[in-house]
Amino acid sequence: MRPPKQSIEITELLEWAKGKLHRVTDYLAAEEPLEIRVARQEEPPAALTVTMRTPGHDLELAAGFLLTEGILSSSEELLAIRAVSNESTGKSNVVEVQIAGKEYDPEQMRRNFFAASSCGICGKVSIEAIRTRGLSRPNPALRVPPDILSSLNGKLRGDQAVFEKTGGLHAAGLFTASGELVALREDIGRHNAVDKVVGWALLEGRLPLSAHILMVSGRGGFEIAQKSIAAGIPILASVSAPSSLAVRLAREMDLTLIGFLRGERFVIYSGADRISLAMPEG
Repeated sequence: MRPPKQSIEITELLEWAKGKLHRVTDYLAAEEPLEIRVARQEEPPAALTVTMRTPGHDLELAAGFLLTEGILSSSEELLAIRAVSNESTGKSNVVEVQIAGKEYDPEQMRRNFFAASSCGICGKVSIEAIRTRGLSRPNPALRVPPDILSSLNGKLRGDQAVFEKTGGLHAAGLFTASGELVALREDIGRHNAVDKVVGWALLEGRLPLSAHILMVSGRGGFEIAQKSIAAGIPILASVSAPSSLAVRLAREMDLTLIGFLRGERFVIYSGADRISLAMPEG
């Protein structure tokens, strides 16, 4: 899989190796700001948030962000979405979105984002916010054998085109219950990578993702768990450990949460019923 051209930058650098200094050419993961502007019906778009991201799949990122943050609840509420180019630079670091059907106060949303980041996403407040959104619990009927889960990390790494070039990106991969990779997105932020996957599903009319597994590089934090639940994903797996708040949320919302998924070992923190395992006695 080829990486998007705008996702990689080339640079000259000095490398010290085996007692000698070399001048070499290397690849860097691109990082630029993306401003998401939102308008309801025929109103002019207003800036909602700015996120630092790896350019590429920006419409998916914006759509996924709005869905996982509760501003959109379905594809029917997304009236239009477009990238806006800067005439002087030729770059597109703005996405404008027109939504329908909801009362929307951009100033209040901006305050909410600021408060969440300032308090480090306070536990009790954050989980209560999830409750008030009325999100459905993920599909309880999905069953996945352990050998399918054990195969996911290798498939994720094998398709990380930008990581292969730069060594500096996170990935989120969406898999079927049989282990087929459906969509993979990379970004400097693992939450952005997840939003790109969810946004892809939203724009393709595939939500809810009730028969799928999400695999992420790095750890499985609260934001990743919340975004998975918003997209209807029943099983979330990560290469590293989840956070305590992610575990609390997963257990309350019956999300299957798996950590340390590396080869033939993984740890189940919540929702073990979805994994076809012989449970230990006692």
